[in-house]
Amino acid sequence: MATFPVINLEKLNGDERSIIMEQIKDACENWGFFEVMNHGIPHDFMDTVERLTKEHYKKCMEQRFKELVASKALEGLEAEVTDMDWESTFYLRHLPESNMAEIPDLSDEYRKVMKEFAVKLEKLAEELLDLFCENIGLEKGYLKKAFYGAKGPTFGTKVSNYPPCPTPDKIKGLRAHTDAGGIILLFQDPVVGGLQLLKDGEWVDVPPLRHSIVINLGDQLEVITNGKYKSVEHRVIAQTDGTRMSLASFYNPGSDAVIYPAPALVEKEAEENNKQVYPKFVFEDYMNLYAGLKFQAKEPRFEAMKAMEATAPIATA
Repeated sequence: MATFPVINLEKLNGDERSIIMEQIKDACENWGFFEVMNHGIPHDFMDTVERLTKEHYKKCMEQRFKELVASKALEGLEAEVTDMDWESTFYLRHLPESNMAEIPDLSDEYRKVMKEFAVKLEKLAEELLDLFCENIGLEKGYLKKAFYGAKGPTFGTKVSNYPPCPTPDKIKGLRAHTDAGGIILLFQDPVVGGLQLLKDGEWVDVPPLRHSIVINLGDQLEVITNGKYKSVEHRVIAQTDGTRMSLASFYNPGSDAVIYPAPALVEKEAEENNKQVYPKFVFEDYMNLYAGLKFQAKEPRFEAMKAMEATAPIATA
């Protein structure tokens, strides 16, 4: 089994650029997941984000989760549960408009820090998208532009905690799925693991590493790259010891963005006798479909979008 890709970006603009770009290319083409170190977000700032997230969970979320477990009779499970996840979560929206002020129980310090964290992650997401463009032969800025709707991209953070679970064989922390959106940047617990991805029919652990950001590719990048890069199924295994922190930030297309394979890649593949297989659609339509089918295979979603496109073709701006 190949080793999960961990990529040090420290010398990206130095004499090791070609090596690092090749590592990113291999990770995108063969894994759909990789972990970056020295990504430009200061370590002491990440420590503050971690501390405040864990404090908020203890103070505001832990008791609610215990009450939920009791109300759903999840304590001593004997049969497998397939319609719920063992996670405590809330969602922060950053773009096009922030909902931070509307989330109850957040301290002023936590709001301020998460706002700053979002700006740093947005910058990193856009830098990575440009590296993808360079690797795949698209002009700089193509992917960022492809994600832009009338109000720019959609960007938000799912803040999750996965508490200790007495029956991890009966319920997942998070059931297997691919991510619907664009590029996902995960700041995960540096000690408690549980995240796994599916590679070549086997579940592979994503190692918890302090101060790393885990990157994974969503369904929209698969469509735009015409399958050159693929979204990958992943899940969270509940743990018997320790609470796992997870801040997954989703840099997605704007709701009205029209998503379709990049013409330059389609032309290139046509020369190699690979015809376009991915549909054209409005991102919001895809998300509406995904909402009910998240934990199912992605291929039927793409087929449904193709059928929709056949009955009501979408003009490209």
